[in-house]
Amino acid sequence: MTNSSMPGWALVATLIAVGVLVLISLMVVLLALGARRRARRRLEEAEASEAELRERLEALEKRLAQPEVRRRRRDEKEYVITSLGEDGEPAEVEQVVQRTLTAPAFADAVFRETMVHSAALVHGVRRALSPEVRFKIRYEMHREVKRARKDRKSEMREALREYRARQRAAVDEDVRMEDSR
Repeated sequence: MTNSSMPGWALVATLIAVGVLVLISLMVVLLALGARRRARRRLEEAEASEAELRERLEALEKRLAQPEVRRRRRDEKEYVITSLGEDGEPAEVEQVVQRTLTAPAFADAVFRETMVHSAALVHGVRRALSPEVRFKIRYEMHREVKRARKDRKSEMREALREYRARQRAAVDEDVRMEDSR
């Protein structure tokens, strides 16, 4: 007699597989919902931060528009940048073009110049440490080491030749002295 029903273990395995797939799909849906919630929360925080910054900007603009703030700016100490003494020639006071800066503008100019110098330094260091430059340095060092070895070998050969020539000269001198006796 043939039994057309499914074996028990196959039925259990199929049910377990379906259950695992359902659990995995539930987890994916929950993770997607959580990510969506987090993104929405971040967007709300960004909007709140933007509103706060706008309020602060408006308050600063109002404060700067007031006449007493303008008066205070004029009373601040002004820094003068001149070209006095450039090119080694003394300049007359009338010929010197003066440009005055307020304290914040002066600080801003100094800060920008410092940043430009720092950026240039960082760029130079990054370029100096690049793989191409390191390879060039390694290659040149290898050539220099080979050249130094070659020079040392040639000097050693020359010194050995001179030493042997002195020895031969000393032996020849000894032979001549013995012959002369």
